Amino acid sequence: MNNFNITNKEIDIFTDGSCSGNPGPGGWAGVIIHNLVSILTGYETKTTNNRMELVATINVIKLIDPKIKINLYTDSNYVKNGITVWINNWIKNNWQNSQKKEVANKDLWLQLYELNKTYEINWKWVKAHEDNKYNNLADKYAVLSMRYQKNYKIENYIPTNI
Repeated sequence: MNNFNITNKEIDIFTDGSCSGNPGPGGWAGVIIHNLVSILTGYETKTTNNRMELVATINVIKLIDPKIKINLYTDSNYVKNGITVWINNWIKNNWQNSQKKEVANKDLWLQLYELNKTYEINWKWVKAHEDNKYNNLADKYAVLSMRYQKNYKIENYIPTNI
């Protein structure tokens, strides 16, 4: 384990990205659910929402031991469909999308592709801003990181009124 003391064989991760303007200041967050709940966030001064969604996913996966199975929940169809469906065609078509233009965020997609080959990840989509407390928690901290341009690392988080 790189940064969190996780002993489970399987964990749940919720990721989210946020951006004010597109491009504009952005933030990202990951909520790791193991024996406890941990939150990790970051920010960029000028970015896009899609980049923040990808950065959240990449940065949080990198913290996990590759022997641990990950159930990764995202409210971004861009991330989920990109890594599970679209990426195979992008690679086959030399990183061009269906409009014959270069795939946006190729640098991040290459990183996520390598992680997806290394880890056992079960990709799941959840609807944003609904009754999922951990997705809402990821959203809350992504927005805080964007707004205050601050990193947060919280271990042993005890959810209250989210």
